[in-house]
Amino acid sequence: MTQNPPTHHSKALLQTFQSVRQQSLDLVAPLETEDFVVQPITDVSPPKWHLGHVSWFFENFVLIEYLKDYQPFDLQLNYFFNSYYESQGPRILRSNRGNITRPGVAKIFAYRQHVDQHMATLLNQYELLPTDLHHLITVGLQHEQQHQELLVTDIKYILGTNPTYPVFQASTKAKNAENSRPVNWLSIPEGLYEIGYTGKDFCWDNELGVHQVFLADYKIQDRLVSNREYLEFMEAGGYEQHEHWLMEGFEWVKSLESKSPQYWHQQDGQWFQFTMHGLQAIDLDAPVTHVSYYEADAYAQWKGLRLPTEFEWETACKQYQAIIPEKGNFLESAQLHPAAASDPADFQFWGHAWEWTASAYLPYPAYPRFKGALGEYNGKFMINQMVLRGGSCATPQSHIRNTYRNFFHADKRWQFTGIRLAH
Repeated sequence: MTQNPPTHHSKALLQTFQSVRQQSLDLVAPLETEDFVVQPITDVSPPKWHLGHVSWFFENFVLIEYLKDYQPFDLQLNYFFNSYYESQGPRILRSNRGNITRPGVAKIFAYRQHVDQHMATLLNQYELLPTDLHHLITVGLQHEQQHQELLVTDIKYILGTNPTYPVFQASTKAKNAENSRPVNWLSIPEGLYEIGYTGKDFCWDNELGVHQVFLADYKIQDRLVSNREYLEFMEAGGYEQHEHWLMEGFEWVKSLESKSPQYWHQQDGQWFQFTMHGLQAIDLDAPVTHVSYYEADAYAQWKGLRLPTEFEWETACKQYQAIIPEKGNFLESAQLHPAAASDPADFQFWGHAWEWTASAYLPYPAYPRFKGALGEYNGKFMINQMVLRGGSCATPQSHIRNTYRNFFHADKRWQFTGIRLAH
């Protein structure tokens, strides 16, 4: 890598590095050793794999490249913890991550400690960091924050498949006694709007290629769709009425054991939901979550409305709630569950649940794909996926922006995914 003039203070970055790395450890602290190795489905990786993979990223892309005489912890780990980087050599199949008992959990923690110690050594060699090294470490930290969200959702899936419905953590907040406020509509006039990231801090390459889009007049809901509203769709036979569904979606629906959002369970005529706090009665006023794009689109069709495009979402967010609330429902709130919208000033654009949009995940004009191995990070996934916006209750607050583009296949719902409507 080219050594650019140094401009970034290494001590501040080291503090951030240590804080992010500690947050990952804090997240897994409630787990039993056996919880670290389970992989119920391909989408879910064992928690120990997440901890090893993010450490591999720093070792493979930073320490080996920049720290003189660095000795890798164990080169055999490359095969286990390379996720999808073709340029970095062979790797284990994603579906087989849970089949590997060795390296054990204790070794993974030792690996993290080894990497952290040597990252501190590297950063302490500088007062000011070269721009390219600062960028690479920042990418690694943002990458680890993505895996913190995956840790939450993967742990939830692992525990949610257990018939005893284990409690991951005690609830930190009592159920809001107020009902969710009535839904209102935010109006956006016809015009040209700028899309994409224009700031000077970090963003992913898929947020770049700033451009203008023309939007016709539209209105967008000022909160997320609630469990109560979605239950009306269910009770009206929405899962059985093919006319609301995309053909592919209706074929997917036929495969469901329960015609309901993921983690919903009906007992004695009452709906319950598995949460990180155990099995609880459905909070009807909280946003519906763990729904697929198929379900979100079918619900919109049933209502005679539609999902917003990602450009409509971004424009509305910038106009009505551009600043991230200091106390939003993000990972740091420790709720790990969406909450009802009772505050008229909270339009729920931030946190709670990732919002499905009607936009396919594609590059922006003049998309500046990362160079080298990091070019594999986003660009090669720009096919057959839909864009989600806004972050969730499992997203670290410092990780999200109003230009952030998440993306999943249309059938995925193990993440905290929700619905906002437009017309």
